[in-house]
Amino acid sequence: MSEQGGAPPGRQGGAPPGRQGGAWVPSERAAARTAFRRAQRRRALLVAGVATVVVLAAVVYVVTTAPGWERAREAFFSPGRAVEVLPEVAQGLWLNLRVWVVASAVGLVVGLLLAVVRTSRIPALFPLRMLAVAYVDVFRGVPLLLVLLLVGFGLPALRLPWLPVSAAVLGGLAIVLTYTAFLAEIFRAGIESVHPSQVAAARSLGLSRGQAVRHVVLPQAVRHVAAPVAGMLVSLQKDSGLISILGAVDAIRAAQIATTGDYNFTPYVVAGLLFVAISVPLTRLVDAWSARQGWRGQLSGVAGAGALR
Repeated sequence: MSEQGGAPPGRQGGAPPGRQGGAWVPSERAAARTAFRRAQRRRALLVAGVATVVVLAAVVYVVTTAPGWERAREAFFSPGRAVEVLPEVAQGLWLNLRVWVVASAVGLVVGLLLAVVRTSRIPALFPLRMLAVAYVDVFRGVPLLLVLLLVGFGLPALRLPWLPVSAAVLGGLAIVLTYTAFLAEIFRAGIESVHPSQVAAARSLGLSRGQAVRHVVLPQAVRHVAAPVAGMLVSLQKDSGLISILGAVDAIRAAQIATTGDYNFTPYVVAGLLFVAISVPLTRLVDAWSARQGWRGQLSGVAGAGALR
């Protein structure tokens, strides 16, 4: 340092290390590290691309050189037949989407109510709590296909005048009964993940137990289990195609009708591609959102730990 109190060696105009003219300039080591990481990313992308091309080429070679490929191509991958049946299958898919939306909305509401009842410790709600436990245990243990058959053929046998006998309605009811049980368990896990001290703090502020559950417990519980709930709703979208076994003309049933007579199974491939076109983007959105929520959870956990220090 000079005798006149000037800037120390390595600085220009009093600028801190790494800055020149007010702009940040990375050191040689930082620049080398950044370049190395970029090279690693480029190498990883190149290896992944080459591996993908090799695997796809192997699959195409094995399939196209199979002895029965020509017959399979005509029976399952006929472009003309696909264009012909696309309107009917797409119209059936619209029924699947409606069943999915209604079943999702009802399942979310009823599942949350069942979870609240099951986690309640009010003595007067003990009978309802036992009914909720029995309901969840039964419908989680019975396969969805069997529930569809029992509901679709059992309820109309009662001949209740107020009960709709539409295959789509009965199929949607069976899906709601099954998925509500799974959603109730997910919500129950979310409610039990909220620490009891949250309720104690809310009660100390003058809130009743019901207000504490509504304003403190449920918002946190729903936030904790939002990702698995979203994944369950994506699964429900795919299982909405099972209503076809009751005779509802959805995408799968429309494809089955289209195959009658010519035994060309291209309509099934069209129906499958339509389901994939909806479920895959939903799955990717759920995965991306789950990763984002997990990162935020880590940040909030670190911030909370720092606040306690």
